[in-house]
Amino acid sequence: MRRSSGSDMTKNGAPPCEAAALYVGRVMHQRIKPVAHRFAYDVFSLMIDLDRLDEADRLSAVFSVNRRNLLSFYEEDHTDDTSIPLRHYADALLSEAGLSVRPARILLVCYPRILGLVFNPLAVYYAYGDSGAPIAMIYEVRNTFGERHTYVCPIGPDELSDAGVRQQCDKVFHVSPFIPMAMRYHFRMVPPGEEIRWRILETDADGPLLAATFSGTRITLKTGRILRLVGRIPHLTIKIVAGIHWEALKLWVKGARYISRPQAPDPVSVWRDGRRARHGFSHEINVGGPAE
Repeated sequence: MRRSSGSDMTKNGAPPCEAAALYVGRVMHQRIKPVAHRFAYDVFSLMIDLDRLDEADRLSAVFSVNRRNLLSFYEEDHTDDTSIPLRHYADALLSEAGLSVRPARILLVCYPRILGLVFNPLAVYYAYGDSGAPIAMIYEVRNTFGERHTYVCPIGPDELSDAGVRQQCDKVFHVSPFIPMAMRYHFRMVPPGEEIRWRILETDADGPLLAATFSGTRITLKTGRILRLVGRIPHLTIKIVAGIHWEALKLWVKGARYISRPQAPDPVSVWRDGRRARHGFSHEINVGGPAE
């Protein structure tokens, strides 16, 4: 078993050189107030290089890109538009957010489809510059009402250190029916290397309300590994969706107050240094980014 690299990006190593890999680990949510509640469960996530989808498609007989398989990845799950390559879509988001150069590489970490089914509460894009350092993050959030919001966050000079990427933004998108909108997200993200670590602290005016984490260890995307993982966690998608509703039921039984869903915001918001820089994008995205 690999020794944990902790939160040090240097010890965690460079981004994976593979076209795709898996991160096997654990998700934890801890509700701090006004009702205490905690749960954790085993999961595995897919990391995929948006420039090397064809190569990723050939890594295993039981994994496919844009085709049905035991495990699969579909670009349309993140763009809702089969005519736009996902790399071009991400480039366009970053360009409209003010990024002056096209990233040298973009890695996406998300849940894969299992036998055609997927639900991604959070998918995270890591955009890297020519030096290999991350230059922007994209946080793609979905709720169980079929809505999606994307927080685009170029990395400021004070937001990257050996401890990882630290960013903040206000909550503008309804997720949990038991948490109001007047919240702020605090992200601490250790980019994919030997391990991956996400920590999201949700706070209100009086302090922390919810902590959510994901930590995982990288394994190669090979047929034997996939079969063993699916055998151990056979219903990942169903587990995620059912878990969300089951934990919501337990919160309701504990006395958490239900909050009606507000009108959905613009699908994209841009944040710089923790402040909102843009409220919406043009209806027609300039696909291809500044370098094309």
